[in-house]
Amino acid sequence: MTMPALVADRVTLGYDGHVVFTGLTVQIEPGTVTTLIGANGCGKSTLLKAFGRLLAPSSGVVRLEGTPVRQLSARAVARRLAILPQKPLTPAATTVRDLVMRGRHPHQTLLRPWSAEDAAKVAEAIASTGMTELADRDVGSLSGGQLQRAWIALVLAQDAPVILLDEPTTFLDLSHQLEVLRLVRQINARQGSTIVMVLHDLSLAARYSDRLIVLHEGGVLADGAPWDVITPAVLATAFGLEALVMADPASGRPLVVPLEPAPDTAVPAI
Repeated sequence: MTMPALVADRVTLGYDGHVVFTGLTVQIEPGTVTTLIGANGCGKSTLLKAFGRLLAPSSGVVRLEGTPVRQLSARAVARRLAILPQKPLTPAATTVRDLVMRGRHPHQTLLRPWSAEDAAKVAEAIASTGMTELADRDVGSLSGGQLQRAWIALVLAQDAPVILLDEPTTFLDLSHQLEVLRLVRQINARQGSTIVMVLHDLSLAARYSDRLIVLHEGGVLADGAPWDVITPAVLATAFGLEALVMADPASGRPLVVPLEPAPDTAVPAI
């Protein structure tokens, strides 16, 4: 039996005195793309932070490849897990190459400084994200899509088998959202990476994920393949959304078409 890449085992999670989950259990299978979805405030980012050792549960345990994550040092976690937060702080006066080089820090020590292997990993990450021609550009001059690809290149350079992405398409226009999500799927296909994302767009989540987990009212409302999860009943419960679900003609995955609510009163003619 294959060991899960990540497990949240009966965890209680919260912040600022507010409990979000009590006794929650979720496990992530290796080599898959899993997306957490749900209404605002349901705990998607909270769970992702717990997986990434950024938030400690008040009870229960989070395991990374079988080891309790709180028993691992920050460096040990960073060698096995990379996390791209929702709004990473972009450093000033930094080139794309310099930004991506930061992904190699977990692999360096006083006895093992920058090496040829580090340089090769950085070059490979930049090439994999289509950023080679922009490698010497200042990150402040990049478009939103280019900047997000640069951050993903940093994550790739980190060379961790597990990748967490918190809303990687936020503030991007549709073409750049598709660009980033296609890149995520390519990373998964080429490297076998385990990827856990938080996304808001339900149709894009269905299109680019192997598995969807719907979080609602402190627990898991639905969990499975996109067609098993994206249903009118689940959308109504999790989002208060009345919608049609049909096959996306481009991908064959579920496509969510919101319906206009029936008006309580007729709109007066102008």
